Amino acid sequence: MIRRKHQVALALTAVLAAAAACQNQERGAPDAGRQAPVATRGFTLVASGGIVPHATVADRAGFDANGNGNGNGSGDGSGDDGTNGDGGSPGSGYDFGPMLAAVQPAVSDADLALCRLDPVPGDDTGPAAASLPQLARALAATGYDSCATAAADALVDPSGVPRTLNALDGAGLRHAGTARTQAEAGTTPLLQAGPAKVAHLSYTYDPGQRAGDSPEWTVAALNEQRVIAGARAARKAGADVVVLSLDWGDGWQDAPNDAVTALAGRLTASKTGGRPDIDLILGSDGHLPQAYGKVNGVWVVYGTGDQIGPGTTGAQGVRDWRGGESTTARFTFAPPARPGGRWEIRRAEFLPQFYDQDSGRLLDVNAAIAQGADLTGVRDRIKDAALGGGGAKTGLTMAP
Repeated sequence: MIRRKHQVALALTAVLAAAAACQNQERGAPDAGRQAPVATRGFTLVASGGIVPHATVADRAGFDANGNGNGNGSGDGSGDDGTNGDGGSPGSGYDFGPMLAAVQPAVSDADLALCRLDPVPGDDTGPAAASLPQLARALAATGYDSCATAAADALVDPSGVPRTLNALDGAGLRHAGTARTQAEAGTTPLLQAGPAKVAHLSYTYDPGQRAGDSPEWTVAALNEQRVIAGARAARKAGADVVVLSLDWGDGWQDAPNDAVTALAGRLTASKTGGRPDIDLILGSDGHLPQAYGKVNGVWVVYGTGDQIGPGTTGAQGVRDWRGGESTTARFTFAPPARPGGRWEIRRAEFLPQFYDQDSGRLLDVNAAIAQGADLTGVRDRIKDAALGGGGAKTGLTMAP
């Protein structure tokens, strides 16, 4: 993973530069006290829909790991060994590499890639729990850097939080939204994205069924004042860009509800010194793709849909194949014109995707159509949903 090594090098460079700056100030060097130079290049950020580690998903990964998949993510479910580096190998138990292969080019090319992972309940002893370390390694191998883990289900049953975070730590992935200790909950995750430091914060709506014996800090509940305070704290900690991953909204709806749009308006209106406290909102939990749009000059993705999950049982308890539809958002940030200025999103795109339950493959919809797959209706539904918030008028496009 050359890109990941490059990011580590950038992070190390930043640390060394900061140390050198401190030494210069202590020595009274001529550069001491000077303002940091303005960045000369921007960065790209991609963010995918939720990954629901359901038993059926793990079973497919087990099928691939034992030499039954094709290993190339093409979606036909036939072939030889189904391997993909850290995602697994024949006989190792679970291999999620082929499942994620179609999204790897977009994810690995980005300067920063964010995913969303539901914690696996602590009392789960089935394939979802057993495969969690392999899933985390596959996400890292695909190119993801950090996962949002705040989820309403985790508020109800937080017992799986330590297991999930341990798996992410083992794969070298950062995470936000849940914590094993109060000290961990109080940290601000800062990620290097090219020359910028990005804070990734994650919160979930409270269904009113929080586990009575669970400390409040275990799962970050979605509270307007708490979110704004967290964003401001991240800025003070050095974040150039503040990104929120929010678990909100009604399930199985292709448009956000009034409560969500109202909250988006209040969050994006929050400013400090004339600068928005939040630079990007990434929403999820609707299971279906929803609109992208600008609110108070800030991009909001109301719903990405589920990238990978069981997703075939809709709100009425009947099969709903729309649950396999999702988008991966891609935003290109330009550096500020002056030190301390705002990093502006200059390009906004979405990549239509479909998780095929039969083959256990995430498909790049446009690429699959070009190869003859009958996914035109899927593409059109995703496109209509993503553009439904007026995003096209403010520059949103569907990636080819």
